[in-house]
This record gives sequence, structure tokens and C-alpha cells, in this order.
Amino acid sequence: MANKIITIHEEFNAPVKEVFGILSDHQKFGKICGIKMTRIHDGDDGANGLGSIRKINIGPLPAFEETITDFIPNELIEYKITQGSPIKNHVGTLRFSEQNNKTVLDYTIQLESKIPFTTGIIRTALQNGISKGLKNYASSL
Repeated sequence: MANKIITIHEEFNAPVKEVFGILSDHQKFGKICGIKMTRIHDGDDGANGLGSIRKINIGPLPAFEETITDFIPNELIEYKITQGSPIKNHVGTLRFSEQNNKTVLDYTIQLESKIPFTTGIIRTALQNGISKGLKNYASSL
């Protein structure tokens, strides 16, 4: 079963430091994307950075955990699912840059479902939900 890739590109009329600060906060990022997300283990920075673990609850699905595996302030956040989920080989990468006084976010998610023939459905649902949330956040700035 092949991995699927989600690619999201969004621009924000705000400085990188501001956008990164919001999207690196697990609870705020979850709220933007319409997902219940709670930090259950602090990262090396005492908050949401490298090594932090967040618990994800999406509707009736069982909760699962994601761990921040790479974190460069105002540049990069990378995470992977580390416990419980119908998704395997899941890695999310958020890359932040500044162009023309705007924050540019390039967000990719690699995933594969453990359940045959459902990877495409999960990919579409994730892409639509996250894209919509990020667009709404961008338009609020």
C-alpha cells in the first residue's frame, strides 16, 4: 500500500514569529484545525517544542499521540504519530519562511492507513479539514 502525501501552501499577513507562535502551540493549532489537541508531555523547551507529545481526539476515533521530532523556532516543526492510530508512516512537516512581509507555510503530511483501501479517504478528510482551518486563520489576520 503506497503512502499518500498531503501538501498545503498558505500565506499569512503576519510575521513568521507570530504565526509560528500560534501554530507551534498544540491547543491553538488544534483549535484552528477543528481538532481536540492537548499537550500531555512537555518538550525540551518546557512547552510545545522538541520531544513534546500531544494527544489527538477526532470525533469517535480512538485517541492517538504525536511527538514533535524536529523543532527549529520560526522555521520548522516536524512530528510523527507515536502511539495508537489507524494511520501508520505518518510524518507531518511545517516549514515557515518569510516572503514579501508575509509568512509562508509549506505543510506536508505523509500517511498510510493500517486499514486497507482507506488511505485516500483519510488523506482527503485531513487535507480538507486542515486546509480550511489554515485558510480561516489566514483570513483573520
